[in-house]
Amino acid sequence: MTWDDAPDTKAVVVPVLLAGGSGSRFRDVGHKLTAELSRDRTRPPETVIARSLAAAVDADIGRVTVVTGRLNADDLGLAGRVDVRIVHNDDWERGQMTSVRAGITSADHDDAHVVVIGLADQPGIEASAWRAVAEAATAGAAIAVATYDGRRANPVALHRSVWEMLERSGDEGARGLMRLRPDLVVEVPCTGSPNDIDTVEDLTRWQSN
Repeated sequence: MTWDDAPDTKAVVVPVLLAGGSGSRFRDVGHKLTAELSRDRTRPPETVIARSLAAAVDADIGRVTVVTGRLNADDLGLAGRVDVRIVHNDDWERGQMTSVRAGITSADHDDAHVVVIGLADQPGIEASAWRAVAEAATAGAAIAVATYDGRRANPVALHRSVWEMLERSGDEGARGLMRLRPDLVVEVPCTGSPNDIDTVEDLTRWQSN
């Protein structure tokens, strides 16, 4: 179940927020990641990606890498952010896994031990979830996955010992590897919501809550 018998207390952790998708199900009104979460005009506007990124930054587990694709940093409102690293995925059309790979490659250049993968279209993920899976991975889990009421979701922490086991393309992320190697997986109960905002209807539900 573990990659090492002893916890790696000096592990370098890189949180990676995936923002490279097409957002094709969010029709006719722009891209889902730049949609505003609130209809309340008395409050400062906050986009889907801004809320998701804030949780990753607030977790304070390492400098966040944002992987872009269809939209670039300017499109996402991230131009000039010095607290995050922007990595562009030229192969974003080949699926989510190419963005995971882009994040891992960047982390590898920093000699990272662990990457923690989250999605930019899940604004209900909390900073505590990012921290919890990172702690599980630095304590010895090869793969640490957040669970919500027993259901696996994001974020997912991956120790470098499993990076080469991952697929090169496709949209499954680490799920395929977790199915093949359940012995490597540690589930970490978390609070918050892993619900995606994929459609206009999803956004409307969020705004109504």
